[in-house]
Amino acid sequence: MPTIFIIGKYRFFFNSREETRIHVHITTSNGTAKFWLEPIISMTDFYNLSSKELKEIQTIIENKSDEIISQWKKHFNQ
Repeated sequence: MPTIFIIGKYRFFFNSREETRIHVHITTSNGTAKFWLEPIISMTDFYNLSSKELKEIQTIIENKSDEIISQWKKHFNQ
């Protein structure tokens, strides 16, 4: 589960061999979330995070989507 980056209390990472659509997992001491990056950025799952935290996470993903996609392609040899 390679870490892409850590911003504040959020760790962004991939789960290897999970599914082929580009997505990212996020974890904190409070909970977790999963966002797809294609065809649009959208939350697919979360546990025990507030709407404020989810909005913060989505904003980070929107601002760093190119970096996340680049890291995905590098990690999965695409």
